[in-house]
Amino acid sequence: MKVNEIFYSLQGEGFHSGRAAVFVRLSGCNLKCPFCDTRHEDGMQMTEEEIVSRVCSYPATFVVVTGGEPSLQLTEHFVEALHAAGRYVAVETNGTRKLPGQVDWITLSPKDIFVGEAGKVVLDAVDELKMVFDGEHEPPLYDQITVRCGRFLQPCDCGDTTRNAAIVGQTVDYIMQHPQWKLSLQMHKIVGIQ
Repeated sequence: MKVNEIFYSLQGEGFHSGRAAVFVRLSGCNLKCPFCDTRHEDGMQMTEEEIVSRVCSYPATFVVVTGGEPSLQLTEHFVEALHAAGRYVAVETNGTRKLPGQVDWITLSPKDIFVGEAGKVVLDAVDELKMVFDGEHEPPLYDQITVRCGRFLQPCDCGDTTRNAAIVGQTVDYIMQHPQWKLSLQMHKIVGIQ
């Protein structure tokens, strides 16, 4: 697998925000989102065994496989190997590709409202829905998808302090008018951790 980075931190977004986690960032993505803040293209080839060994060097059992788009490389065998090592496997995905069935937690962060048909979601059930909100696009509820544990609206970080503050305000206003959503802030950026 081509791995961009493996690091230990706190989950900064969504339902598990604040939880200690080992992050496995896989390289590559099938979408080109205009606001992407993740440098995921680079990486080094690692075997699944090497990745699991590195993951197990950290004390947390919560593992977040992310990217880019992890479904481009994620295999059933890799998920099984993490389970055999006593790890709980969460995946953050844009939902455009199917995932191995043994994944413990699926965070769907769809991008179709930003990239069109290329971002069409093919998943039918997830644990949480996390939408990036830019203040310009109406976030769909994706009622055709079973969302088990909540819908989270996350203000888009566009890299401009003034615009970011405006987007946060718009996000709060939107949630006040649409209470089926919950606010998800990028806590890791607020507290200054990876």
